[in-house]
Amino acid sequence: MLSTNNLLHLPFTPDLTEGGIEYALRSLSYIYEKAGGNLYSRLRRTVANVSVELAFRRYLATKNIEFEVKASRPFTDSERYDVFLDKYRCQVKSFFISNRNQISEIKHNPSVLLNAPALVPSDHHASDGHSYNDLYIFAFATGLIAASQADLQKAISKNQKHYLVHIMPEAWRKPANWNPLGTLTLKSESEEELMVEVNGQDENRRMKRKMISLAPKMKVTCDESFYSISSLHIRRVADARLGIKCEAIKESHIISPFDWSNIWVYGMQIFLCGFIAYEEFSQTAKTLLPNAKTFQYETTRVKNLFVPVSNLKPIEKLFS
Repeated sequence: MLSTNNLLHLPFTPDLTEGGIEYALRSLSYIYEKAGGNLYSRLRRTVANVSVELAFRRYLATKNIEFEVKASRPFTDSERYDVFLDKYRCQVKSFFISNRNQISEIKHNPSVLLNAPALVPSDHHASDGHSYNDLYIFAFATGLIAASQADLQKAISKNQKHYLVHIMPEAWRKPANWNPLGTLTLKSESEEELMVEVNGQDENRRMKRKMISLAPKMKVTCDESFYSISSLHIRRVADARLGIKCEAIKESHIISPFDWSNIWVYGMQIFLCGFIAYEEFSQTAKTLLPNAKTFQYETTRVKNLFVPVSNLKPIEKLFS
């Protein structure tokens, strides 16, 4: 049984958020929209989850614990990497807590995490590619987001970081035919210069980026060979519409000032709770049906398997 003394506290630093954003933008090329889902919320969760994985690697490195990083197996997301401790593959399952009341509760009484369920989606657990050497490591991360325009303006007024993204429609992110999109044409209606970063893929599906300076109300063409465009990023808050067009797609895509979303995660703290072997989880986990309320979710969206966090093994045993 875990106690609060077994919880490993790690700082959630801005560079972890930057690493999470880098991965999240890459993930846009292959993730699918779920009915009723919000891709921007999903991006923020990805930023937080990847930040935890990076923090775990950093902890291992600072403690001189030997580990390897290898490409994930096919059943996981592409471009994802797993940590191996000796022959054991570690899959970090983290939960991002952004509710202020819950954050305060965790800060004053970390034991509330011990009563939470350690969740794994049942379809993921049942996927091909697992082995008895796999370990699930469960973690929680606390932090705030500034998703609304009002919260974004508050963050900017306090000189806090932000990262504004517009996710392109699926026809741009995942073209039906893998051919060059052709010459891009962009135009900003702003009265000031606007720097726009175009993110997409090249012929070999590698991530491709291009920074473009848009003079006020002037069309700018770009002949870079993009095969898909997943997102656009701007460095300042938009004050006017922006349009983008390519030869392969007939209609221009128009982005209003309110069509940009801040995916920066204002991280506070990371709690590595404990671990459990894949086989033991299979034997002891119980089922949690969709639409259930848990500590980390108002309602679960999918069928999960779970054990209480208190039943996990302490992280320290993983390193011994």
